[in-house]
Amino acid sequence: MATNNHIPLVDLQVQYDGMRAEIDNAIQRVIDNSSFIMGPEVQDFEAAFARYLGVSEAIGVASGSAALQLALLVCGIGPGDEVITTPHTFFATAEAISQVGATPVFADIQADTYNLDPELVENAITPHTRAIIPVHLYGQPADMLEIMAVARRHGLKVIEDAAQAHGATHYGRLAGGIGDLACFSFFPSKNLGCYGDGGMVTTDDPDLAARLRRLRDHGRTGKYEHAEVGWGARLDALQAAILSAKLRHLDEWNTGRRAAAARYNALLAGCDVVTPAERAYNCHVYYCYVIRTPKRDGLFEELAARGIGAGIHYPIPLHLQPAYKPLGLLPGAFPVSEAAADSVLSLPMYPEITPEQQSIVAAAIKAFVG
Repeated sequence: MATNNHIPLVDLQVQYDGMRAEIDNAIQRVIDNSSFIMGPEVQDFEAAFARYLGVSEAIGVASGSAALQLALLVCGIGPGDEVITTPHTFFATAEAISQVGATPVFADIQADTYNLDPELVENAITPHTRAIIPVHLYGQPADMLEIMAVARRHGLKVIEDAAQAHGATHYGRLAGGIGDLACFSFFPSKNLGCYGDGGMVTTDDPDLAARLRRLRDHGRTGKYEHAEVGWGARLDALQAAILSAKLRHLDEWNTGRRAAAARYNALLAGCDVVTPAERAYNCHVYYCYVIRTPKRDGLFEELAARGIGAGIHYPIPLHLQPAYKPLGLLPGAFPVSEAAADSVLSLPMYPEITPEQQSIVAAAIKAFVG
């Protein structure tokens, strides 16, 4: 919990304090049942998450990264294939494409939402393109109606990277229930986070779901029978129990995040920073509250000196990462993403952040940037 005037980027302790009995009971239930691998806790959470999203299938996996890898594999994507995604996201999105043997192809982003530009996605399609992975960055859905239309025109799969968008909506539809498949991370800092690693793949395709369930469990079809080579990528039962307890609070927490974002917007009005843009047809759930300023690096240091946590999501675009040097993409290839990487700053954001804490953050920003 924030103490001594320190304001963290994320405060997980205050969330736990608000539901300590629920979390402790969930953990104790798993210990009492000794059902640590798969079992009823995982099944119950999968069913609850599917109901929440309004999809028919939810498959718990070991992490958000595993979710992306397995989703690509069940779509038959591998060597020689290309998958289009954004250069402005966490490394795991492109990494999963590479791990199945395919090639990530980047398309630039919209300057205001930081999400994939659908027109540029269509321009990036080649005869080798098999899928599109839009990322609902910072908690705001990408323009999925347009992306789905592009995909359908070209016969491509769409895999939503919804790792930062639990509970966000696009034209009233929940992120994670729009594409052919969707991938979620339950990393502890997420809007719906566990106490370790965890992930989920969602879909309405029962055949894809059946293969996902095999692949996450070593290709198993019986206790000692394996139809194919799979992965050890099961969702831990303890994490599933924790997530079941937390899921009941997700909408309430997202409402708190949206209220905090509105307070930041008001506090920073007239300040020389760019505050987040929310599309009228979206419900942004503010996994991150991201401002932009050319004075980003200095402001980051100033906030740290004042005991205010801030983050940079993300300072190096994926096409400029050392791991992707073999792609031969140089600075200037994706100018909108590169400009964002040089100027974005995430402010403290969690449902329980107080107006007083936000006032301190805003005052520090105004004092530095004017």
